[in-house]
Amino acid sequence: MALPHLYTVEDLFGPPERAGASISPDGTRLAFLAPWRNRLNVWIQDLDSDPATGGEPRCVTADQTRSVLSFEWTDDPRWLLYTQDSGGDENWHLFRVDLDTPGSEAVDMTPFPGARVLNLEPSPGRPGRMTLLLNARTPAEFDVHELDVATGELTLLAPSPGPGQGLFRVGQEWFATGTTVEGDLEFSRKDPETGAKHPLLVRAGVDHPLSVFPFQPTPDGTGIWIGSNRGSDRTRLVRVDLATGEETEVDSHPVHDIDTRAQVFPTLPPPLIRDRRGELLGVRYLGERQVIHALDPHFAEVLANLEKLSEGDIGALSCDDSGRRWVVSFVHDRDPGATWFYDHATGEHRLLFRPRPHLDPESMAPMLPVTIPARDGLELPSYLTLPVGVEPSGLPMVLLVHGGPWARDAWGYNAAVQLLANRGYAVLQVNFRGSTGYGKAHMKAAIGEFAGKMHDDLVDAVDWAVARGYADPDRVAIFGASYGGYAALVGAAFTPDRFAAAVDVVGISNMATFMRSQPEFVRPGLVNSWYRYVGDPDIPEQEADMLARSPISRVDDITAPLMVVQGANDARVVQAESDQIVDALRARGVDVEYLVFDDEGHALVNPENLIATFGAAERFFTQHLGGRKDHG
Repeated sequence: MALPHLYTVEDLFGPPERAGASISPDGTRLAFLAPWRNRLNVWIQDLDSDPATGGEPRCVTADQTRSVLSFEWTDDPRWLLYTQDSGGDENWHLFRVDLDTPGSEAVDMTPFPGARVLNLEPSPGRPGRMTLLLNARTPAEFDVHELDVATGELTLLAPSPGPGQGLFRVGQEWFATGTTVEGDLEFSRKDPETGAKHPLLVRAGVDHPLSVFPFQPTPDGTGIWIGSNRGSDRTRLVRVDLATGEETEVDSHPVHDIDTRAQVFPTLPPPLIRDRRGELLGVRYLGERQVIHALDPHFAEVLANLEKLSEGDIGALSCDDSGRRWVVSFVHDRDPGATWFYDHATGEHRLLFRPRPHLDPESMAPMLPVTIPARDGLELPSYLTLPVGVEPSGLPMVLLVHGGPWARDAWGYNAAVQLLANRGYAVLQVNFRGSTGYGKAHMKAAIGEFAGKMHDDLVDAVDWAVARGYADPDRVAIFGASYGGYAALVGAAFTPDRFAAAVDVVGISNMATFMRSQPEFVRPGLVNSWYRYVGDPDIPEQEADMLARSPISRVDDITAPLMVVQGANDARVVQAESDQIVDALRARGVDVEYLVFDDEGHALVNPENLIATFGAAERFFTQHLGGRKDHG
């Protein structure tokens, strides 16, 4: 079997040529992300013009410090909005770009040091205005504001009712969100005269560790669409009547949950597909692959034609105001982000771009869904990627653990997976207990099981791969970020005989110090996640248990080579979590490779840092597992 082309780390982790395209409301222009001075910035191009006659794209943002990751059109074609933080600190500011004035600087619409913008949405029935949450008054509380996009005027609509509580407006009525003493999630209508709260909806907090999602007011102002698993293991879509609280099922899938990954990763497509007026067109579900249910006859016709354009799953999707012209990108394990234009009136369709045209899909490794039984019988939906051109027997293997843990791995392109497969490693990704998307029983099986059954699931998956002959048991590494970084440290500290090497990226080393370092505004929202699943460090008995499940408590047992990566501005897992495990190992005379990036936070964004990290990981795995080497 012929080995595939040996791609460089730069080939896989350098910035894409184009990505993240979205069509303008009038259907005449395309906005997308592309490099400018080695940072992704927003570019605009006329959709129908010939480049030879003046249709060249133009860059409309000029961020030289950090790549722009998200933007959106407004209802006025003159303005475009995007968000940006500072060095990965996640204090998101909202910026406005004037598309009618080429070369003009972006304007910071929320110039408040240390504050962050959340939940940016068009104000229903109020053209030219956006509603947002902002914690400029006090860090722990997010007040509701309305922004006049053209003038920049920011108006306070309602102050926050307190830490951990929220407000949202539907039509002319205000509603409150909060958590009961028992940890349940309560939604109430506010009396316009007295401000008294009248409960409308209560959801069991144990079933929603990250709150109810999706949660979207209907455009007619009479209801909200929510993801509900009440009375069921699976999450379906229901409509709640805001006058009566009555719930009506809108749509469901017999075996799949609604795809809720955008709750954790907001740059992913939302589960509810809506048009620019907010009308519901379809719902995304996710099993081994995506399933979209069309709920609108026109969209059903569009969807059938879009799905003919690629073997992949539909990713980001945008349309003009009329619903005629569409831009769609596709999720694919070997051909990432191919983006198409489609005109439903004429049937015209054309490929706009491939983000990484230098990658040959035939040389990429396919991601195979597999189901692995845990030792207690729980089924673990997983993905196995085997290197191309290599006999799939006795391979070095990397166990790649997802973050969260209230998240999941899914089918699609993953640059880390492809790098490892290209170097001759098998890659195994496991949706261990606690992962979302597989029903609430699978998720809740992780309560009290950090460094327990959650880790057993990972070990069982390795045993499965070894038993089937895929993996060499003496050449297995564990690699992950965030919770996955914690899992990598647990693997090195709790089962040191099972892993030949470990790579931890922004991982937790001490559960108690991690919990105590959380930002003030975050803590009330942790009651159904970290406090329920791990414990409260202010209760001595629970703190002792948390420490017993922390890698720092078994640092003397770590014998395998370890690499640690940290963003200095990480607000979620602060640098001290990495410092303390590295310092403890170095005090024992253990050599630890430690990379700290001063301009990054919880997620590595800038290309040179991604290239440095995965270049180091490649060399690390080559040294300790063996594998193909880059030409350099």
